[in-house]
Amino acid sequence: MKILSVNAGSSSLKFQLYEMPEERVLISGNFERIGVGNSFYTIKLNGEKIRKELELDNHEQAFKALVNELKENNVVESLDEIKGIGHRIVQGGDYFDKTVVIDDEVLSKIDELSKLAPLHNPAAVTGIKAAIDVFPSALQTAVFDTAFHQTMPKENYLYALPMKWYTDYKVRRYGAHGTSHKYISNRMNEILGRTDTKLITCHIGNGASISAVVNGKCVNTSMGLTPNAGLIMGTRCGDIDASIIPYIMEKTNMTPKEIDNVINKESGLLAISMRSSDSRDVEAGINEGDENCILAQRMYVRRIVDYIAKYYVEMEGCDAIIFTAGVGENSITTRKAIIEKLGILGVKLDEEANNLRGEEKLISAKDSKIACYVIPTDEELMIARDTLALVNE
Repeated sequence: MKILSVNAGSSSLKFQLYEMPEERVLISGNFERIGVGNSFYTIKLNGEKIRKELELDNHEQAFKALVNELKENNVVESLDEIKGIGHRIVQGGDYFDKTVVIDDEVLSKIDELSKLAPLHNPAAVTGIKAAIDVFPSALQTAVFDTAFHQTMPKENYLYALPMKWYTDYKVRRYGAHGTSHKYISNRMNEILGRTDTKLITCHIGNGASISAVVNGKCVNTSMGLTPNAGLIMGTRCGDIDASIIPYIMEKTNMTPKEIDNVINKESGLLAISMRSSDSRDVEAGINEGDENCILAQRMYVRRIVDYIAKYYVEMEGCDAIIFTAGVGENSITTRKAIIEKLGILGVKLDEEANNLRGEEKLISAKDSKIACYVIPTDEELMIARDTLALVNE
């Protein structure tokens, strides 16, 4: 059975087509600059990557171009072969605690929650409508980044703010990257051969979050109402004193929108390194002796260590710490710096094992009190699995 995993951005459309339940990738790709001019797309098929220029005014045109590629490359003979399409949705609020079949009510709620994810949910709605038009016979599902975090206890998702803000305006911790945290925790339990585990999953990329997972269920996560909470990220500041915002607004006459832009797009590694939001560029600066890059990395690592230690105490122990996403999977030096600072917990690094990028492997020493792993994330596969389950119901 063929299942399509889709991640629609405001001007992009990423996809991966699977043969399920074998979980074999048939074709994948990314349409970019949709509706903004000079659009193009890349297709990966049989190990070969192909780039094509094609003006795309909207997501429906991107889906139609995808259909052409599927047919021209003999991936499908008929669209009816694609039984399900799973859509990644960033914000599901407290409406959704699992993947659901999309109907008018679900679509309406996703749209309603756009105020909590203005860059993501509107694009997802656009992508869903386009997919329904192009693939009318496929079951359309919504896979929410926030769903995995809906098992958090109230004391962890509420803020110490007037309760009216929660009841009337839905202000609470929602988290993000839930599909990744779910995949990683499931895979870790497979490796350990048990489900009665205490895990700390570290999704560290340009956007980054850490979750505490007990017996396969999330009990806490670092991101909050929006993704700009918790860790220092590429361009996001993470946790700050909230009173900084009105203080700077009074000093500079900046508007709320301008402040929001700064804390989301001009802060984090970019602000401290004064060089780049990309961890690789920061590491290059460190090698050159750039003091700003050295400071940025120290702050970045310190915040990650703080959250790992916090969750270790909250869960009263930990069976494994897992690194995933762009930095977590590929930065040898960042993993080393984090693990070395966790020495007080009895964590020890195997430096030879840690010398890897993008591979699944145990990287802690044999006498480490907590196992440390690198596990490449696969959100698209998680989407396909959830969608297959609903198709089979």
